[in-house]
Amino acid sequence: MTASIPDAAPLTVTAELPGDLQQWADGLRRAHFPPERNFLAAHVTLFHAIPPMYRDELRGLLAQLSGEWAPVAARLEGVMSLGRGTALRLSSPAMLELRALIADHFHGVLSTQDRATPRLHVTVQNKVSPAEAKALQLALQPQVKPREFAFPGLALFAYRGGPWEPIRRWQFRGMFGG
Repeated sequence: MTASIPDAAPLTVTAELPGDLQQWADGLRRAHFPPERNFLAAHVTLFHAIPPMYRDELRGLLAQLSGEWAPVAARLEGVMSLGRGTALRLSSPAMLELRALIADHFHGVLSTQDRATPRLHVTVQNKVSPAEAKALQLALQPQVKPREFAFPGLALFAYRGGPWEPIRRWQFRGMFGG
């Protein structure tokens, strides 16, 4: 009998995008993200690396919150510079409130990066020259029109370097927040 080896992959939590915005952002990533590093669909990262030993606890918390919260109001604001990349800038006070609940629950175990409040965004280009990033930002600005949308749910992944391994998705179905 072989003993099972505990999974050491950090856990990544994302906010799900609505279908139309997901498709558009995925298209922008295919067109502008360096193809040798484009392993992922467009996403909004809430937490980068929650320790893997909290997997079951995190799954339970995400299931509870998704059952309590309604789809979360958000806004596409425009184009955002990442220095060596380009992103779609998003705003959502309610999503940041929901994220703060998760962060409070895991207080003391979060990485320095995950303790900080994120700037919500969808990366469409990364790890290019600053000049290439600036050129894309200028090209996209007239195309990116501010608009309201709602995050329909949350997703959990195991971070395995390149591609992320999907663990579970939860749709918001409650009455709170939104």
